[in-house]
Amino acid sequence: MGILHHQLWAQQLLQWYSYRWLIERYHYTLKSGCRVEHLQLETFDRLDRVIATYVIVSWRLLWLTYLIRPTDDPLWDIEADWVLEPIEWQVLCEYYEVPIPSEDNPPGFQQCLRWIAELGGFLGRKSDGDPGMRTIWRGLRRLRDLVIHRRRNPGAESHDVAVTAQC
Repeated sequence: MGILHHQLWAQQLLQWYSYRWLIERYHYTLKSGCRVEHLQLETFDRLDRVIATYVIVSWRLLWLTYLIRPTDDPLWDIEADWVLEPIEWQVLCEYYEVPIPSEDNPPGFQQCLRWIAELGGFLGRKSDGDPGMRTIWRGLRRLRDLVIHRRRNPGAESHDVAVTAQC
């Protein structure tokens, strides 16, 4: 074994270790956000199904949280419909009293995620930094309620529903 082999092995170990924080945040989401430990399921089959669902929820939440992080490219922003259903970003635009664009020209995802975080309690002050998982989690829950309200009451405004964030 030469020095090159040891250097490559050390680089690989460092790369794996660099994912540690991300993995810990993922497990935190499963544990605290989804409250997996509080489930009192009596059979392995039920637990297996719930965890299979919550793994997807946790992954999406973590993904959304890191999508809002700034990049070196100031022009970086994806369209909201890459991540959200049209009804979700339309409800957000309506809730924040922004003219709803056509489905061919959705708003930027960065703005939509800020709105979602605000629904979850994010204040967006200069010193606040980026929204965290907890505010995005709460905002997604509130957005889900607004979307359900819109689907059940197509003519109603998003402001007509009183929803409180839980967590």
